Amino acid sequence: MSEAQKVDDRAGAPEPGVNSLDRFFRISGRGSTLSREIRGGFATFFTMAYILVLNPIILGSAKDKFGHQLDPVQLTTATALVAAVMTVIMGVAGNLPLALAAGLGLNAVVAFQIAPLMSWDDAMGLIVLEGLLICGLVVTGLREAVMHAIPQPLKQAISVGIGLFIAFIGFVDAGFVSRIPDAANTTVPVQLGGTGALAGWPILVFCLGVLLTIALLARKVKGAILISIVTMTVVAMIIDSLADIKSWGLTTPAWPDKVVDTPDFGLLGHFSLFGAFGETTAITVVLLIFTLILSDFFDTMGTVVGVSAEAGLLDEQGRVPNLGRVLLIDGAAAAAGGAASASSATSYIESAAGIGEGARTGFANLVTGGLFALALFFTPLLTIVPLQAAAPALVAVGFLMMTQVKSIEWDRYDIAIPAFLTIAVMPFTYSITNGIGAGFVAYVLIKIVLGRAREVHWLLWGTSALFLVYFAIDPIEQILGVR
Repeated sequence: MSEAQKVDDRAGAPEPGVNSLDRFFRISGRGSTLSREIRGGFATFFTMAYILVLNPIILGSAKDKFGHQLDPVQLTTATALVAAVMTVIMGVAGNLPLALAAGLGLNAVVAFQIAPLMSWDDAMGLIVLEGLLICGLVVTGLREAVMHAIPQPLKQAISVGIGLFIAFIGFVDAGFVSRIPDAANTTVPVQLGGTGALAGWPILVFCLGVLLTIALLARKVKGAILISIVTMTVVAMIIDSLADIKSWGLTTPAWPDKVVDTPDFGLLGHFSLFGAFGETTAITVVLLIFTLILSDFFDTMGTVVGVSAEAGLLDEQGRVPNLGRVLLIDGAAAAAGGAASASSATSYIESAAGIGEGARTGFANLVTGGLFALALFFTPLLTIVPLQAAAPALVAVGFLMMTQVKSIEWDRYDIAIPAFLTIAVMPFTYSITNGIGAGFVAYVLIKIVLGRAREVHWLLWGTSALFLVYFAIDPIEQILGVR
């Protein structure tokens, strides 16, 4: 048994006379009560339940290489199922109040970066591979090596870049920003609204949603994002019933014929583990998997440490109890998300809302997971949310991810330039992979010209070399006569 586990065991030793439930989850030992755990479980669910709306919208709005789209109802079912199962497993096996669901940012990579290169089955197969590789990293102990290979400022820049990318997607999906059709004859590639100005009721719903969301966030209202989505969906339904609107886009805010329905598990098991290698180059597949691992692995580390610190569960050395087990479950969640076609599932920082309500153990996860399971039967109600009501949440999440920019040392060019390129290239090229690659290559180059090449970890050397091949793949293929 590790020292961290011994410390946790001593700290979690139950008082005599407690029931088996309390003893198993160490509720009293961690200074909590059953009522606090229940309140915390509810708070976490209502803070992160927006993913049941956003994940189907993000994945459902994209097309794969063959023009196929995923069914929104089936996506909602898959999203709720994975969140329910993996959250409960984390609670029972990891005993942390840490909920899991499809990761924002990761689903954007799948929808807009991976799917256009292959079929949905192949794309989800890459997610499964990513999850299995993360599990392998945890089991072999290589997670420490990977953690130390990527400089902290680059990790923060990646998160910021993904945040801007997500916000840009929100503006585009809502119609607030659109591509100019005759871009070849104009000076700018995008414009405000569809004609250079904002027009129509759907755009008004989006704008009001953004204002409402930022107002709630500024007031630090718990569940701000979910409250905004629900409120603006109701507003959209009222507007739709009174006004003559040509189109809301993918989803019309009309009351469904039935609120409760049997879950549609049609997407479960639809993945091809190695099919991606037949659709694109091997180097592209490797880089895509690396991008997924990087985003998932480091986001999880930050979330786990942050949530555990907020709950006061770190030991004297700042270690998380059962960290190896927690990371293993998170890796399994990524694989489960791919197997269910819900994209990679990961730990949610919104779990801090539950901790704020007093949750300190995995019992809170039983409540959160149970609510996600209940949501399986209310998919018709969840699929009436229009893009204009949900997109403000993407803008808000973009802001929340952007806050990490303050931790980057902008007066150090060896850090600031790679960070800037990482952040800027993602939204400007509509590619998370391109942003990471630009940052890595620039970081290695600057270290070389400054005579500090020894500071670069060997894993970063190898990764940067892969990115150089990735960026130069077209001329390389021509030289080799591949095409």
